[in-house]
Amino acid sequence: MRKSEKKRLLKKIISWSGLFFFGLAAFMIYRQLSRYSLEDIKNAIIAMPNKNILYACIASFCGYFALSSYDFLALKYIKRKIAVWKWMFAGFLGFAVSNNAGHAIVSGGAVRYRLYTRWRLSATDIVKMVTFSGFTYLIACFFLVIVGLLCSPQHVLSSLSSRYINWTMMLISICGLLFYLWGCAFYRKTIVIKDIEFTTPSLKLAIAQIFIGGADILMASLVLYFLMKSTIEIPFFTFIGVFIIAQMLGIYSQVPGGLGVFEVVFTNLLPNDEDQAKLFAILILYRIIYYLLPLTISGIALFIYEFEWHEQKLYKKIKKRVDKSKDTL
Repeated sequence: MRKSEKKRLLKKIISWSGLFFFGLAAFMIYRQLSRYSLEDIKNAIIAMPNKNILYACIASFCGYFALSSYDFLALKYIKRKIAVWKWMFAGFLGFAVSNNAGHAIVSGGAVRYRLYTRWRLSATDIVKMVTFSGFTYLIACFFLVIVGLLCSPQHVLSSLSSRYINWTMMLISICGLLFYLWGCAFYRKTIVIKDIEFTTPSLKLAIAQIFIGGADILMASLVLYFLMKSTIEIPFFTFIGVFIIAQMLGIYSQVPGGLGVFEVVFTNLLPNDEDQAKLFAILILYRIIYYLLPLTISGIALFIYEFEWHEQKLYKKIKKRVDKSKDTL
């Protein structure tokens, strides 16, 4: 097999792996929700006030818009412009998959590769975008770990890890965040990794990364908070701290959707048995609104897009053949 054929085959494998990861995401969320009976899910939805469900859905929509903005910042970084609907579609679909399948760089990156190559972005540009988005998430995590450790109740933190581990996490997060901001402000040398040249983003872009990453987590937390607020009284600053810690633990564990992590963290927050029963129903609904619903919507959108794209491709092929036959005549 020639080098060009191998390269073409590799591109096809990466492109089709995007659909594989979408299927994996669907399977993972099926596994998450299969722990609960249909009766449990139905009761959770019925018991929840419609107003709270509406607010949670709006927060989820805003959260995925913030996630899509990762792609907008990444395009700014590589200095490329594409239609707004394209980066929103790629970002929404990529995160809907990676939130459920886990391993965001691989699963979300494969989906993005499939889409962005069709929109005439090079493989090098896509690698730069995915790497930049990874750093957006990383420095947002640094910032949010600091906020989470400051806001979380002491009894929750002590039940999850020792005081020394918490202080170590705080120190690493502060140093990581300051180092990144310093690099963006003062380091101007090109970094070459496997023939791909990376430049440090501007300080303005770095601050935008922190803002967008923070907005993403804030909106995700509001989805659960609006659902919880209807039955369980909890101060927002206490809640946001616990939510951030649960999110970070879920990311580090690489468990899709943080399954089990939320339950462990919030069990320590709400030791009362009655609250546990309510929390169980709320978490079912949270997983439906923040994980299942976006994945379902993105699945329908992907099906429509793929169908239309292949239709257009077929039309161009037929038109090309007709035009060729006319020239021959």
